[in-house]
Amino acid sequence: MIRVVLADDEMLIRSGWATMLSLYDDIAVVGEAADGREAVEAGAGADVVLMDIRMPRLDGLAATQELGRRFPATRVIVVTTFENDQLVWGALRAGAAGYVLKRAPADELVDAIRLVHARDAVLFPDAPRRIAGPHHGTSKPRVPVEPTPRELEVLRCIALGQNNAEIASTLQGVGRSGIEGL
Repeated sequence: MIRVVLADDEMLIRSGWATMLSLYDDIAVVGEAADGREAVEAGAGADVVLMDIRMPRLDGLAATQELGRRFPATRVIVVTTFENDQLVWGALRAGAAGYVLKRAPADELVDAIRLVHARDAVLFPDAPRRIAGPHHGTSKPRVPVEPTPRELEVLRCIALGQNNAEIASTLQGVGRSGIEGL
């Protein structure tokens, strides 16, 4: 039996996942979490955690990293609406074993749970090509881009676990208003 925790700030999403997963004999939902801190606590008894990226109190990437530190046997699949390449990289760096889009068919999510539980890794179908970038398969290497000082400030805020509103407030405090320059 694969023990799964559902971590998403939207109750309707968690309910839908729970209903869908109840149809499979080899999967049991053993917990739910409405934010990243709850996800870390609930992850103690899980084999796999389905983790949303954008959640209150502690975002999904920070929660994934904390889960890996506290419960190394627990595997995380980030399930999100975002196809952002940087988020995919961030999830992988945080220790996620999978990255699946919320629009994926139910059987794709269940397959991802089974594969990750078996110690494999899963990415949404277009992710490997997108991550490789436009120069994949060519002789031209990609040129690394150094982050700007403003981007470094944003990254520091993210590393501190700040949400979007907190980041905006912090950035306004360093002399700029709004999100210009991001």
